[in-house]
Order: sequence, then C-alpha cells, then structure tokens
Amino acid sequence: MPIYHTLEARSGRVYIRRLRERVLRVVVLLNVTMAVCVAGLFALDSSSDPLPAKAFRASWNALNLVTTLGAFSSLDQSAEIFMMATMLVFMMIGGYAISSLTGTFSSAAIVALRENKHMQHKLDRLENHVIVIGFGAVGRLVAGRLREAGEQVVIVDRTAEMATQASNLCYLVVQGDAGMDADALEHSRVEKARALIVTTEDPDRKLSITLMAHSCNPKLKISVTGADSPRGALLRRAGASEVVIVDELLANALVNQLGKRG
Repeated sequence: MPIYHTLEARSGRVYIRRLRERVLRVVVLLNVTMAVCVAGLFALDSSSDPLPAKAFRASWNALNLVTTLGAFSSLDQSAEIFMMATMLVFMMIGGYAISSLTGTFSSAAIVALRENKHMQHKLDRLENHVIVIGFGAVGRLVAGRLREAGEQVVIVDRTAEMATQASNLCYLVVQGDAGMDADALEHSRVEKARALIVTTEDPDRKLSITLMAHSCNPKLKISVTGADSPRGALLRRAGASEVVIVDELLANALVNQLGKRG
C-alpha cells in the first residue's frame, strides 16, 4: 500500500518548480543558439540570391545542424567554420541539459510525488473513517481492533519506519507529524472522519494534536490517553471527547481481577 508523505509533497513541489526552471533555461539556450546560427549563416551567405532564399537556406542548414539530419545546402569555408563553432555550442548545451536533467524522473522526490498522487485518490474518497495517530504498540492494537470491527482506518505517524510497517499491513497511511504539521491531519481527511484516537506518548503532542483536530472538525470524536486527572481535564478543554487515564484504568482492572478471585 502506498504512503502519503506530507514532507516529500512540499519538497517535491519545490523540486518540480526548479526542474521546470532548468528545462526552460535549456530551451531558451537552444532557441537563442538556433537564432544566432540562422543569423550567422544568413550573414555569411555571399550568394546573389534574393533575401528570402538566403533566409530559407540559413534556416534549413541551422535546423539540419540541430536535428543532425545532415542534409546541408552548399556552404563555403567561412560558413563551415561558423557551423563547427555552432556545433560546439550545441554540444555544450546538450551536456548541460544531460547533467541537469539526468535521473530527474527517478529521483526520490518525483517517486514520492507519484506515490502521493496515487494515495490522494484513495484518501479523497474517505468519510466516516477513524484516524489513529501513532503506530506504536498501542496504536497497532487499536488499529487492529478497529479493523476487526469493520472500521476504515487511517494511520498517521511521523516516522518512516512506523509508516512503512502500517503500509505493509495494508493500512492507509499518512506520514507526517500531526502535532506540528496541519497537512498530516488535512490529508488524513480529518474534516470527514468519524473519530480520532491519539496513541502517542508525548503529552505536549497529545495536546497539540487534540487542539488541531478539534479546530479542523469540532464534531469529531477524539479519544486520547492522559497521564493524570489534571492533564485529562486540560485535554478535554482542548476538545477531547474521551480521556483515558491509564493509571486509573490499570488500577480498576487490577481491583476487578481481585474481586473475581474472591
């Protein structure tokens, strides 16, 4: 399953813009050299032919030079010397073009853009799905339970390793830092999601993710773990619908197990 890379999407767009600038530069150099070649051949034509005939012959020879067809009209020595100089210029421009553009379409940025484009078609159709932030031990369990329950799950993780693991398990994946980068939530279609579950351990990231997700979709159900009751209250004010205090959950589970044995 492909991965949507938020960071590569931005760097890829910059890369494409720079590539277009390089291509335009090469095209301009070729056209300028072509024009100089036509003008030079026209000026060196010592025949008594009319100007239109000279212009046509100059254009014909210049095009033959560029296309390497070799069907040149008759040239005197000065024109041949000029043509050789022009050939060297074209060779230098060709070398510049090759060095600038070689490997462009197989570069990491272009590959990521292709992958993003493929993933974007899948993500654009999402609605009423569940977003799981983080694909650590807890996130993997949560995503698995949701999938078993028939939910459409989107994984958001900032690390390439975890994103790849989720992708290998056939989850839809957006690689990006949901706590810092609004694009990560945007591309996971948070505005169309039914619920969001935050499984990251960093308390500050939990808070920022909750705030950003709630601002994008005030109706979104947000479930997040809290270290203690004061932190839980802060997360609820940030927009969390459900805050699970892990210590309380463990304590209740232990007490319940003792009660069953009794």
